[in-house]
Amino acid sequence: MGRMSKQTSARRADGLSRSYDRQFRSDAAYRAGLPDVQNTDASLIQGANVPIQHVGISGFRLPMAVRSRDGKVHTLECSVTGTVSLAADLKGINMSRILRTFYDFKDRPLDHALLEEILLRYKREMGCSRARLLVEFRYPILQRSLRSGLEGWQYYRVVLEGGLDDLDRYQRRTHFDFVYSSACPCSADLTEHAREVRQVYGIPHSQRSKARVIVESHPGKPLSVEDIQELCLAALQTETQVMVKREDEQAFAELNGAYPKFVEDAARLVYEQLDADGRVRDFVVACSHLESLHSHDAVSVINKGLPSGLPADFQAFRDLVC
Repeated sequence: MGRMSKQTSARRADGLSRSYDRQFRSDAAYRAGLPDVQNTDASLIQGANVPIQHVGISGFRLPMAVRSRDGKVHTLECSVTGTVSLAADLKGINMSRILRTFYDFKDRPLDHALLEEILLRYKREMGCSRARLLVEFRYPILQRSLRSGLEGWQYYRVVLEGGLDDLDRYQRRTHFDFVYSSACPCSADLTEHAREVRQVYGIPHSQRSKARVIVESHPGKPLSVEDIQELCLAALQTETQVMVKREDEQAFAELNGAYPKFVEDAARLVYEQLDADGRVRDFVVACSHLESLHSHDAVSVINKGLPSGLPADFQAFRDLVC
């Protein structure tokens, strides 16, 4: 067979073009005639004809302005998950509308007031009864070293979660990860026993650890990322350091000696701080100590315990590896 011409190879046997037409422009009439499968009737539903609690898109990214407690603006990369409810008898939603609607607000500072406004737009434009947004970013706070006076940026994983129910009641939650050192009280006592009784030198074990707090604040009582960081620091004391010299490393060892803690202690210490803060309505705390003694981690979960409040059913402990 002879070699096919370039024009012939650009067409299939059925006559359809395989060439991309860079000159084509769609007008209103053309767009009106485009098929819209997700908005077809219930006869095209596959599987059970039942409602779906959450459907949408996850992981779309964009830079957004996030204000610090003192009013300074950080431009941070944000990863967004947006979902809405879908009633029975509806085939699907317009996924791109979740993204396009969010982009209408991209130049506004990110906070819970903004999420509530976006969610109200979702409900109005998509005809859903419930809607939810989660916006994740890494938030910088300048940390001063313990003794040398050096400073460095500590970055915290933060997720702003907003939800609207059937009655347009807004639920404001902030997820916050705090990384700290946990020195084992048992190991410390055993090391001292060996030193005192047998004159044997030993080093008690400690490990990098993480607490994830999910905080629901009262309406009208804003709780900044800095506020949550300070509550965790007051509870746990032994936050990991950014910039250190020898005197800082020695200070950190002393700090761990002053505040040894089991994973049970860590959960209760954070509970104590959050429960005493009048801005906090509800919370759940999950802690993981990445044991240097064992080949497994020690974990704990605690919640405030409100009726129908945040449940203590956290299971994503692998997310707490740090």
